[in-house]
Amino acid sequence: MSFLTPVWSYVDALVHPAAQQDALTLTRHRAFIAPRLLGSLGAIASLPMYIVLRGIPTTLEVGIFAWFAVPILIACYLSRTGHYERAHLLSSLSVTVLVIPVAVCTGGITSFAAIWLALVPLEAAFSASRRVITLATIFALIAVAILTALGVMHVLPQSMIEPRYHGTLVAFAILVATAYGAGLALGITLHAADNHYRLLAASTTDVIIRHDQNGSVLSVSPSAEMLVGATANVLLGNGLFDRVHVADRPAYLTAIADAASEHEERLVEFRLRRDLPAERTVQFLWVEMRCRPRETVGKNLSRSEIVAVLRDISERKSANRAIEIALLESEEANAAKIRFIATMGHELRTPLNAIIGFSDMLTSESLKLDASRKSEYARLINDSGRHLLSVVDGILDASKMSTGNFEISLESFAPSPAIESCANLLALKAREEGVELRLDIGPDLPSVMADRRAFNQILINLVSNAIKFTPRDGQVVVTASRERTKLAVTVEDNGIGIDESDLPRLGEAFFQASATREHRHDGSGLGLSIVKSLVHLHGGDVAIQSRIGEGTRVTVRLPFEGASGTSTGDLIKFVPERARGIGMTANIQVKKSA
Repeated sequence: MSFLTPVWSYVDALVHPAAQQDALTLTRHRAFIAPRLLGSLGAIASLPMYIVLRGIPTTLEVGIFAWFAVPILIACYLSRTGHYERAHLLSSLSVTVLVIPVAVCTGGITSFAAIWLALVPLEAAFSASRRVITLATIFALIAVAILTALGVMHVLPQSMIEPRYHGTLVAFAILVATAYGAGLALGITLHAADNHYRLLAASTTDVIIRHDQNGSVLSVSPSAEMLVGATANVLLGNGLFDRVHVADRPAYLTAIADAASEHEERLVEFRLRRDLPAERTVQFLWVEMRCRPRETVGKNLSRSEIVAVLRDISERKSANRAIEIALLESEEANAAKIRFIATMGHELRTPLNAIIGFSDMLTSESLKLDASRKSEYARLINDSGRHLLSVVDGILDASKMSTGNFEISLESFAPSPAIESCANLLALKAREEGVELRLDIGPDLPSVMADRRAFNQILINLVSNAIKFTPRDGQVVVTASRERTKLAVTVEDNGIGIDESDLPRLGEAFFQASATREHRHDGSGLGLSIVKSLVHLHGGDVAIQSRIGEGTRVTVRLPFEGASGTSTGDLIKFVPERARGIGMTANIQVKKSA
């Protein structure tokens, strides 16, 4: 096929510029133009030899040779307009128009020229258009009908071919038909390659794209419609670039430019906009584009093109993201263990040292202690033991919640007495710290369906934290009110406050805000974590507002009895979903008291 390279160069020079935007269109136009150029140029080139052998041609013969310029004109029409089907119709019509007068002047339906009518629908078949094939067949049948009717009516003129030249003309007709048939055979091979390309492009999920050296898209395979949710024509020109995420456009253009300038393969990943017409939404998916340079010949010039293969890698990106999240969670878990060891080491060592130290003093025979000193040491040992017990209880509760073995027993009770009881329990601690503790409970609060022990633990933890982080002469206000179908209990203080950057992490196990660490307050960092877990188990929510130096406001909302319209069984269904968000498993047991 190397001898046809000049022909292909000339054909590419004729092909309409718009047709170069689509590789399939270019192949079809080549298959149309090439056989007509070969046939017409071969016939015209044989004219001198024909004159030498035949002599001065007749008017009919001149007309026949003049007709051989018609396919060239039709090829030029296709190259200028790109109207592929119209060009096929013109070609079929031109062959029919030629055959009719030649056959009329050379014997009618029995003429050597009549056989060319069989090539009319055959040639039209390459258009792959039913309309073109149907019209071409009609042209041929009309011609056959005309020649047959003229023969039946005996109105055909006398044959213009002298008997002695009949063989020469038949030989010439066979030569031209052979050349034309060779062109059609060549077209068959091109169409076979075209169909093979269509099959591959339609079967693969990857998108094959041709770019020029400036990045403009020349052609796109049909699979692009499945990838981006739009027709392939939308991606031509700058259509693909417009769909690339703004942040990824530099990498996209750099890959194409490097492939064109350095003639090396490039690989780039970027986000591509995908239309979802049914949902009327737009989403971005991750794609991988592998670019490879390709030298092509067109319009007698060598030009560089970029052939790219686009592949959807959204699932791979999601898997990588999941791995990254898992690694991050693992690192956070390890950090939590380190914080746990550091915090627990301090929290357990301090009361244990006090217990051991003061008990040694009490049991030492060398020290003579009076009754008041012994009482003081005993009280310190008791306080240290209680503090140690609270730390251990907090660890056990958090452990039960994290393993799904924490049980809550639901019962209906009035919230006001429970809130007052918790406040009375902590009143002494507030007085010792010099903090004013006030209650503001709304009238006629409905009953709540909750675990009474868990409800008390929520309030005690919140109020204890507020007292702990409020300086002397400060105040802590506990407010209870009704917010539609929920009970809202707010614990507000004017203490040291919490930095805004620490607010998202409040409630993590063993996490202590920077402000609390700086003021060296005792605590394991489990109190608020337990509060959040217990509130979520009851189907409630926790809101925290704070500002450094101004204080903290924590609001707990729990549903009233019957307000949520759920039974105990329903509660079990939504508890696991809420529990997962705070690191708890789904095996929470809920019991309803009789």
